[in-house]
Amino acid sequence: MKLSCLPVSLYGDFVSGRRSLPDWFRIAADLGLDGADVSVAHFDWNNRAELDRLRNHAAQAGVRIAMVVTYSDFTLPDPEARRRELAAVHAQIEAAARLEAPYVRLTAGQSWPGVARADGMAWAAEGLVQAAAYASGLGVIALYENHTRGSVWRWNDFSQPADRFLELVEQTEGSDLEVLFDTANNLALWDGPQSVLTRVRSRVAAVHLADIEQPGAFKPVVPGTGASPHASLLKILRDEGFDGWISVEEASGNGLDGLAAGFRHADEVWQSIGGVSRRNTGSVKPQG
Repeated sequence: MKLSCLPVSLYGDFVSGRRSLPDWFRIAADLGLDGADVSVAHFDWNNRAELDRLRNHAAQAGVRIAMVVTYSDFTLPDPEARRRELAAVHAQIEAAARLEAPYVRLTAGQSWPGVARADGMAWAAEGLVQAAAYASGLGVIALYENHTRGSVWRWNDFSQPADRFLELVEQTEGSDLEVLFDTANNLALWDGPQSVLTRVRSRVAAVHLADIEQPGAFKPVVPGTGASPHASLLKILRDEGFDGWISVEEASGNGLDGLAAGFRHADEVWQSIGGVSRRNTGSVKPQG
């Protein structure tokens, strides 16, 4: 497997300017990661010069930008707003291609008040399929996540309940859309992640290795210290033949220490289920 990280614990640093994405690429390299994920909230995805600089910074650090995380919102009640959203998502996919990222993360959309289930499901399926087809044409794989709430969102994900997520996966069968499976999000609503993963495992192309303190509430912790059954989930995928990207989603607020601990945990869990060891090639020292 290849290991990356979505550094949610550093998002505040990116917004404040305390750290930059090039800083993040160097941190990822020091951690011994193969890749570094980035969010469209932290760079100008319409600026080609900036995209080229970011791609070059990652290459100089010795890591690949593995995934571009978007917050696609295909459940907007207004049809014109949905058309604008799809155009923006297309531009974000173009940015992922320019960054040479193999994956782009898509989401169904927010649980906007007043949106009926049937309408939201239809709009989400249409938007996901169209965006995935556009991504495929640019050599990028679009991944649909079992998601909770985007950092830039007001409402939780429309397809957070497992029954909606599974229905959308079924509705998009045969399209270019694949799945990004998050190991913690289902637990927030008491949905069993093993049963959900078993239903979608053949379409999982990448993993968000995340953790929450306990079922029933979304309180992120350092991966490996909470309730998510990482070993059993990764074994389901490994038995399916999975050997792709695992992205440690570190959102505990513990900064670089949390990132390093999450990386060590991911490597240890992978080994515990018979995966090939990935030894840490460096260490990260907290920066003032």
